[in-house]
Amino acid sequence: MRAFLRVAAPLLVLSAPAFGQGGPSPALIGRGRILATAADCVACHTVEGQPAFAGGKAIATPFGTIHAPNITPDRETGIGAWSDAEFLRALHDGVGRAGEQLYPAFPYVQYTRLSDADVLAIKAYLFSLPPVRRTAPANDMLFPFGYRPLLRVWKWINFTPGRFAPEPGRGGEYNRGRYLAEALGHCNECHTPRTLTQGLDMSRNLAGGIVEGWQAFNITPDPVSGIGRWSREDIVTYLSSGRLPGRAVAGGPMGEVVGHSLRFLPREDLSAIAAYLEGQKPLRNPGDTAPRSGYGRPDPDRLSFSLGGNGLPTGRGLYVAACASCHGLDGRGTASVPGRPGFPGLVGNSALGAARADNAVLAIIHGVPARGGRGESFMPAFGAASRIGNALDDAQIALVANYVRAQFGNAAGSPVDATSVRRLRLENGGRSPLVVGVWAGMALIAGLAILFAARLVRRRARGNGAERMP
Repeated sequence: MRAFLRVAAPLLVLSAPAFGQGGPSPALIGRGRILATAADCVACHTVEGQPAFAGGKAIATPFGTIHAPNITPDRETGIGAWSDAEFLRALHDGVGRAGEQLYPAFPYVQYTRLSDADVLAIKAYLFSLPPVRRTAPANDMLFPFGYRPLLRVWKWINFTPGRFAPEPGRGGEYNRGRYLAEALGHCNECHTPRTLTQGLDMSRNLAGGIVEGWQAFNITPDPVSGIGRWSREDIVTYLSSGRLPGRAVAGGPMGEVVGHSLRFLPREDLSAIAAYLEGQKPLRNPGDTAPRSGYGRPDPDRLSFSLGGNGLPTGRGLYVAACASCHGLDGRGTASVPGRPGFPGLVGNSALGAARADNAVLAIIHGVPARGGRGESFMPAFGAASRIGNALDDAQIALVANYVRAQFGNAAGSPVDATSVRRLRLENGGRSPLVVGVWAGMALIAGLAILFAARLVRRRARGNGAERMP
């Protein structure tokens, strides 16, 4: 994996052609594999339990559900018939093989910065894989977003194509980290807030965003809202393992990024990403007064099982019954022993210190899967019936979330109720009524505006033609 430094750094990209006389070389394919891992292609283009890169995964967006395409070298259902130029145009310009505009769920806004050599190395790797004949389901887009030519307007507002250029006055490590984080890893896509048109608000770069209901937290070097109190070693530890004891555990989309991509990168590249993050402008989020990891205290009552006045378990009672065996009765976690991995503590966990408990609620619903390391712990999903027992309903999840927030995190944060849990379930599936309503309304306004403008242009054209008639 150390070869990654020689293939990802923009100033050190090899100038060898993508294909030699006998096809791509093993070195080029290996380089492409590493680049594809850093870009986390497998996360979007693979359905769990199905062949890698065969497509079909549903990606929820405010505009509808997009199904990632097959990118194996099958000539009919995949990309096996694509030329180098067509592959470059897709990643650099967001245009498909047939000339169709691609939805920006495919992060060509960031991939446009990749060098030609790196893009073609990724193509060489993908073409070395076994072809899989599998057609992805059709997209399910809200009207009128299924009409792809409208994406030209979105691109005009939000997309500037162009290759990566090193930032003057910055060292090689910073610029390598910038290439890894912005072009390949596309960190901005999740950790930067969106504008009204769903483009990236670069005035708040890396100050935090929302991805399928999950909060992608502020990762600027602000000491309160961001990671300004984290050391370089802290950042590397978190990126490589998804855990930083006493501060954070990666779940949801970030957990997938660690599991599929970051944990495979060499330490030098993770350190370069950390150097890039440390060099960003510190941005404070409104209302933040203390670091998210600065809240909470252990629960001193290690014995009682709490029941409410109606005889049903309270939030603490549910925690004792469902959570304490791993996270500890006092919330400090449990140490690893031979044959059993340890489990993280909840005191100081950044998800519980946030003003909103969205990530904590979604972690209870969906769990936190293991990253793939040997003997690694995981959190089961409590939002659906499984081998651990019956599912917790929305009201019970709210009780648990409120207890762990009040005891181990930010007690002053917004309370959780069954309605907010239900809302998060919908947002995580891409069908939040609020989001759908807002964007449907905007789509209607935009459509009427386009029709009005078109009619006005036609009338003027007819008037000018009449004036020129003899």
